[in-house]
Amino acid sequence: MKKLSIDKLMPGMILGRTIINDKMVVILSSGTMLTQAHITRLEFLNMPFAYIKDDFELSGNYQVVEIMFNKENAFVKKYNDVVSEANELFASVGKGENSSIEKTGEKVKNSLLPTVKESGVIDFLYTLSNISDSVCHHSVRVSILSGVIGKWLRFSESKINDLILAGFLHDIGKTMMPQRIVNRNSKTLKPEDYELYIQHTINGQKILSDRPGISDGVRAAALQHHEAMDGTGEPFGVSGNDIDEYARIIMIADFYDNITTEHEGEVKHTPFDAVEMIGKSMFTALDVQICIPFITNIQNSFLGSVVGLSDGRRGQIVYYPAGYSTLPIIRINDDTVLDLNEERLHNNINIIEYNPK
Repeated sequence: MKKLSIDKLMPGMILGRTIINDKMVVILSSGTMLTQAHITRLEFLNMPFAYIKDDFELSGNYQVVEIMFNKENAFVKKYNDVVSEANELFASVGKGENSSIEKTGEKVKNSLLPTVKESGVIDFLYTLSNISDSVCHHSVRVSILSGVIGKWLRFSESKINDLILAGFLHDIGKTMMPQRIVNRNSKTLKPEDYELYIQHTINGQKILSDRPGISDGVRAAALQHHEAMDGTGEPFGVSGNDIDEYARIIMIADFYDNITTEHEGEVKHTPFDAVEMIGKSMFTALDVQICIPFITNIQNSFLGSVVGLSDGRRGQIVYYPAGYSTLPIIRINDDTVLDLNEERLHNNINIIEYNPK
């Protein structure tokens, strides 16, 4: 790892340490691949330097050795392989070629099903959300997370496999969108561009409609993943059980990934922010019967992890209070244990950095 002044940074460099400002707010997380926008932002904030991963850490030999000994890096390799599949498929569909969606889907399912079953998958996904918010990266992360939710819902293996495919293909309609809005934050689009954006749901269903071997659930997920349980979603404003089960699951996976990934005009949030936002939406836009097991299981996955607080202290997550609480109890030291639900309410203390165990 090397320390560089901000004026020496170049797009494509990988951040080696999380950057936090004087107010203890996370600016960029470790593992982020720097873009020119990131560098400009750091200059604007007068950050003096950053730690960057060096050539040895990024070398092929180093990565091979790390994969042998590091489960996370093995996960990253498999993830990158599937992203490559997604890039090839999406580029082919975008050109109007008669791509083998079914063949690619089988390869993706075979690659990701073992990954979905791994312990620590949620932490790996959070690390990977530094890599890119592109359609292909997002689709793979949503695919994995949808499969994990299916596991938590005790679905059969064949149904989890189908759900993985639904997550992988949910945004395939974006291959027909104008390139200038493909990777834009939908919240920043002008009304006329937003209309083009939301059309990707309809286009996705069209692309999948005549494909043999693609289930009705996978097609419905492409069409309905922006609908809402209370009827406020798009493109058609359907509600409740009129929304396919796969689409309701992918809504939550999509919601979680979008919150925990840095987007144009928005910083990356912690998983705790995502859980809280999902909790607030689970009696309106999201399906409460999926949200509750999602929140319960994802909170269990955080136990033992270390978090950084807005007051500069660090602590380990030890448990969650009885009943529904979005924030954990953390141990600062042998003498100090904090209920962050109370600390935020009375002292405005928040989690600003998450360090998976």
